[in-house]
Amino acid sequence: MALPASPDEPRGQLTLELGHTPAQGEADFLVGEGNALAHGRIMAFPHWPDPITLVTGPAKAGKSHLARIFADRSGARFAGTGDLEALATEGGTSPVIVEDVDRLAYDEAGLFHLLNQSMREQRPILLTAREDIANWPLATDDVRSRVRRAAAYTLELTDDIQLSQMFVKLFGDRQIKVDPRIIGYLVARMERSAEEVVTLADLMDRLALAKGTAITRSIAADALNRRRLVRGDASPEQDWDTEDDE
Repeated sequence: MALPASPDEPRGQLTLELGHTPAQGEADFLVGEGNALAHGRIMAFPHWPDPITLVTGPAKAGKSHLARIFADRSGARFAGTGDLEALATEGGTSPVIVEDVDRLAYDEAGLFHLLNQSMREQRPILLTAREDIANWPLATDDVRSRVRRAAAYTLELTDDIQLSQMFVKLFGDRQIKVDPRIIGYLVARMERSAEEVVTLADLMDRLALAKGTAITRSIAADALNRRRLVRGDASPEQDWDTEDDE
């Protein structure tokens, strides 16, 4: 089945719809310097000294993966945008996960009441967000003041090892083997973010399928150049020998 290229792609049409399920178990989470504290907090459940945990970080940094681990460990339910008031009224100590609290249209009054109920009855709540609390689109400071009492953790990619591990995991989720030298090449030249790792891994998979080959160095270079064009950056000259490894 032929599909159009991603809207981010500046040229070409790529073939085949890619189906894969990211592994999100405890053993699949890649622990590094930039996420060890947040991971430790989740793994410490149920021995939390306080009920509310806030995990912030950029897209694809691992917030949803940690939420899934917490759900598996605690039996927590994922709250919908219209569920918060009912959960607060219901009461009790059943754990709750509120994902993307800064981006989705959660009922602000319901969130306020749920946080109050959590603090009153020691109900475990995991909140995830991309932005710092100060940047949340809240009408009042009531929720902000409650969230500031949470145990807060930030997810960051701090080194080449974590970026490389992310590539290995993402390709592993797709059951693709990639030469470690190609991953090293990517890490040395890419925009350094978890979201870019995900974008590049998906793009290289699509490019390789379109060509009917494994992921080669030339495919890695093509993917990097396409991403530079999307950002409006100049495309550098290829800096390896021209012999491909297909």
